[in-house]
Amino acid sequence: MSKQATVREVTLHFLPVEMRVPLKFGSQVLDSVTCARARVIVEGSDGRFAEGWGETPLSVAWVWPASIDYEDRHEALKAFTINLAKALNDFGDAGHPIEIGHDFIEHRLPQLQDEFNADRGEDRSLPHLAALVCFSLLDIAVHDAYGHLYERPTYSTYNRDFLSRDLGDFLDPAASHVAFDRVFPNDFLCPSPPSKLPVWHLVGGLDPISEDELTGDEPNDGYPVLLRDWIRQDGLNCLKIKLRGNDERWDYDRLSKIGQLCKEEGVAWLTTDFNCTVTDPAYVNDILDRLKVDDPAVYQKILYVEQPFPYDLEANQIDVHSVSARKPLFMDESAHDWRFVRLGRELGWNGVALKTCKTQTGALLSLCWAKAHGMGLMVQDLTNPMLAQIPHFLLAANAGTIMGVESNGMQFYPEESAPEREVHPGLYRRQKGLLNGSTLSAQGFGYRIEEIARDLPGPVYG
Repeated sequence: MSKQATVREVTLHFLPVEMRVPLKFGSQVLDSVTCARARVIVEGSDGRFAEGWGETPLSVAWVWPASIDYEDRHEALKAFTINLAKALNDFGDAGHPIEIGHDFIEHRLPQLQDEFNADRGEDRSLPHLAALVCFSLLDIAVHDAYGHLYERPTYSTYNRDFLSRDLGDFLDPAASHVAFDRVFPNDFLCPSPPSKLPVWHLVGGLDPISEDELTGDEPNDGYPVLLRDWIRQDGLNCLKIKLRGNDERWDYDRLSKIGQLCKEEGVAWLTTDFNCTVTDPAYVNDILDRLKVDDPAVYQKILYVEQPFPYDLEANQIDVHSVSARKPLFMDESAHDWRFVRLGRELGWNGVALKTCKTQTGALLSLCWAKAHGMGLMVQDLTNPMLAQIPHFLLAANAGTIMGVESNGMQFYPEESAPEREVHPGLYRRQKGLLNGSTLSAQGFGYRIEEIARDLPGPVYG
């Protein structure tokens, strides 16, 4: 009981970010984003105070794919984030950040989402994934503040010495050999997390692969444009390929072309990401089976397949065992929380792509549930710039993924993170195919915020 914290103050900023090149995934094209940044003050049981920070890109196209106007969705995300900041400021529950985050997500967030959507109508309703993303920066900030309150890395607090509730209070097992009573998150985390991780590079749907794909509109800013140049400059060994999911010929040709380039450049690993656009497992199976016959070397490079099927798992309960029998099949958008991970496992998914943008608390609980049931883990990127990059990296380092971490901010807006890069160069430049987090401090998430020379715009709340 002595290691509780209570949120006392919340401040919220919006940071507009322009992309140097557009990012296409599925049917969506992104050329700008608003990053939401929160500062949270918590009070400990002994009356001491500490500050924490959190940040998440409000990636409209990813969190809320819909036909309604983009700016309508964008403004709704910002408005709802402000609502959440006010609600957390007034929440008043004391506990560990996992306890505070869990209780807010379970009890307060649905109420706020329903109230917000009541004024918008069913066709313009903000979805649950978007609600989680809007809350994630606040949740991350509480976790960071708690580490500073007790003067230690936040990940060293995920144990029985700091939590008053075990995982049995948050999770239900789906197998007889699994029990969560008297078990804590640290039981599923890496005891000695690495400071360096292999890094995955995103190949977007509009990214040029060869010179014949250049349009003349590419930026001339000193950063690579062609995939081969990125591979050589950053020593890349892992590529994530965005596919369409509704054009089998294009998807196959794209995968094959990139695969040939990988053989030439010695890239070891690939993954394919269909971003929820496929409805029939045969679509994915046909591509994989054809590639296995036509080019087995490229087929062997595919480490896993990511989220081909619609993200609303409850409404689209597709049996995917045939896909996961070919390659590990990882949930991303569908894995809102551990309950969806459980449903996904029943349907045949055998891996989970974690994201801090779905909240630090939720990512940790999904991690524990998945590991307890033998599922693989990855940590995927919401193209995180600035502060958002750091908890993202730490989640991967502590989770024990099947292969490193995805990181794309330096592709799409590298200069937006210039102040953070001055303090943590290894986290904002990919060198020899790795990210390096050795510059992080030993409190909270290790931002070293006082050393980062960033001028924030005026607060929108607080």
